[in-house]
Amino acid sequence: MTKIILSGANGKMGKVIARCTEERNDCEIVAGVDLNTQAYSDFDIYPSFSECGESGDVIVDFSNPAVLDGMLDYALKTNTPVVIATTGYSPEQIEKIQKAAEQIPVFFSFNMSLGVNLLVSLAKKAAEVLGGQFDIEIIEKHHNQKIDAPSGTALMIADAINDTLDQTQKYMYDRHAQRKKRDKNEIGIHSVRGGTIVGEHEVIFAGHDELLSLKHQAMSKEIFAVGAVNAAVFLKGKPAGIYDMGKMI
Repeated sequence: MTKIILSGANGKMGKVIARCTEERNDCEIVAGVDLNTQAYSDFDIYPSFSECGESGDVIVDFSNPAVLDGMLDYALKTNTPVVIATTGYSPEQIEKIQKAAEQIPVFFSFNMSLGVNLLVSLAKKAAEVLGGQFDIEIIEKHHNQKIDAPSGTALMIADAINDTLDQTQKYMYDRHAQRKKRDKNEIGIHSVRGGTIVGEHEVIFAGHDELLSLKHQAMSKEIFAVGAVNAAVFLKGKPAGIYDMGKMI
């Protein structure tokens, strides 16, 4: 049985994760951490990690980048593995995550969906075959409450493609101020925010008289919750290091 401490317990994703664990017999939530400490299940919720009264096998974090320092301090002091599914981190914060992984196991992914990670693999293969001949554009769509743009998943896809192309591409986030033709060595990244769109990512490879499109659409937040809980069960007992969906699969 994997004992989970849930960071962001009163957020939308936190409550979805809580529901998911109730349907499983291989894990349970023993405590939550959230500024909103109103309990809705049989585990206590604390306002900060420094006040958390329970110990767990793994921390699952679906909260806010502002929580990172306190969470990592707790994880390092208690030697607790961490599943980080929050997005919007700065380069400096990502460096802190990587540094922490030298001492504890850290599962870090911008998207916990199995389908999205398959999309990344397919995009890398397409870039390997079509790179240099096709223009590459990424379009991501999310609900109107999402704060960060572009999404962490869009950047994950772009980074994977760029790695395949030996880091030869630059990212173009906005074209309205550009009065010139498209640069050959660039990846366009575009964000749409509206309504209740859960998440949609499309990678377009546009060539001469032909177009290849790879697309993933999330129909509910549950797919991300299931992925995060699977990651927690997977991470328990692992040695220190950075883990992601590719390693889990």
